[in-house]
Amino acid sequence: MSSSSEQDRERLKEEYKEHYRKIRDAKEKLRRSGYVKNVNEALQQMNADELLSSVDHFLGNVRDKMSLIEARLDVAMDQFMADSDTDIEESGTRLDDEIRKESAQETLKQIKREMGLLYTEIEEQAKELKAEKTVGRTDPDVDPDTSVKSE
Repeated sequence: MSSSSEQDRERLKEEYKEHYRKIRDAKEKLRRSGYVKNVNEALQQMNADELLSSVDHFLGNVRDKMSLIEARLDVAMDQFMADSDTDIEESGTRLDDEIRKESAQETLKQIKREMGLLYTEIEEQAKELKAEKTVGRTDPDVDPDTSVKSE
């Protein structure tokens, strides 16, 4: 009789294990479906027109600033070329060549500074777009399994 009760006990033990595995799998499926639900809700709430409009506005600002810098560069290069033509006509000494090189280097440094300023302005505008996280929970007081605040 002891072997029969031992077998019954083992059989019940296996049934309980299988039962708890099913419960664990069901909880995991429920948790995953919660994530899918959050993603679907976020996608439905997202206004694509507004997002595209803000990106277009941002790119328009970048294009405008790049056009401005390119125009300044063209003017600086024209001025540099005009200055170098007059320098060559006035005298052909090495001193004039060095002055032209220094002038060109200063012009390039100024342009690089302006480009750096453009980059920082672009970074600031990107931060102003305010992208907010809409999927998942960030509240540390909320238990992700139960979605209820702990007290």
